[in-house]
Amino acid sequence: MSTIYPDTHPEIEDLQLKLVRDLPAWKKLEMRAQLNQTAQSLALSGLRQRYPHAKNPELKRHLADLLLGAELANKVYGELDDDA
Repeated sequence: MSTIYPDTHPEIEDLQLKLVRDLPAWKKLEMRAQLNQTAQSLALSGLRQRYPHAKNPELKRHLADLLLGAELANKVYGELDDDA
């Protein structure tokens, strides 16, 4: 079996993968939700740095661009005001 993480010893990687495979589905879903929340928090943090004067609604609209793509975000939320 090829390694997924080249910086991890193969036996440890096998153990990690086994532990994840053995988790109940609800726990895997919970972990996925936490990862998604963390990713959104990191993205919002980056957007706050990029747009330091933007208010939360504008930041969330920029986040929608990242998550959905500009075309779909425009269809769902309307055009993003470039003057902001």
